[in-house]
Amino acid sequence: MSSETTHRPLVAILSGAGISTDSGIPDYRGPQGLWRQDPEAEKLVTYEYYMTDPEIRRRSWQMRRDSKALHARPNAAHEAVARLERSGVPVRVITQNVDGLHQIAGMPARKVLELHGTARAVQCTHCEARSGMDEALERVAAGEADPACRECGGILKSATVMFGESLDPEVLTEAVAVAQACEIFIAVGTSLQVQPAASLAGLAAEHDARLIIVNAEPTPYDELADEVVREPISVALPTLLDRIAAG
Repeated sequence: MSSETTHRPLVAILSGAGISTDSGIPDYRGPQGLWRQDPEAEKLVTYEYYMTDPEIRRRSWQMRRDSKALHARPNAAHEAVARLERSGVPVRVITQNVDGLHQIAGMPARKVLELHGTARAVQCTHCEARSGMDEALERVAAGEADPACRECGGILKSATVMFGESLDPEVLTEAVAVAQACEIFIAVGTSLQVQPAASLAGLAAEHDARLIIVNAEPTPYDELADEVVREPISVALPTLLDRIAAG
């Protein structure tokens, strides 16, 4: 028996809204995206509007209460990512999504970098205390239109990065390090138009990673890619990742 160990390349997966559409979570920027259909909805997740307008906050809480996202389940694409990690291939997920579906599918939380935070928790904008989104939504359902922080009375918001807020610098620094270190970088379900997340694809290519883009629409980074896949994500990604797992 050979004593040589098989080299397993570090695979970085940058996931965007497109990976979750088959779980029933709408895309925001695509041709049928929420922001294109209802530009006013963008105010509900814009920090300045949210902090200064109680009516915006009330509407925002109603939107969260009515959202199906927290009840969504991982689809075949999320499951394929977790399966690749279980196969022994080093995998790091950098996600623009806030739905937590990678972790629910089985990816260890420490291997998932959530660039835009998580919709599964709430945070006080004053004392930064965190608690579960389910608890906050129970308060909304019980009649609190704009629930305040139980610790200090401050304004609560979802633990997501709203428009007008900066990304967590520690999370971004780690994402940059992963992009620079990986041998394979897969951008899946992302338009690669939102910075700084989109620039990670170019950064990986600059550091000689094999760049693969899986997305229905063209992206600004297609010309840099070694492979561009247009097939439906929940079919294309499992096929691609199973191929990588097989070596």
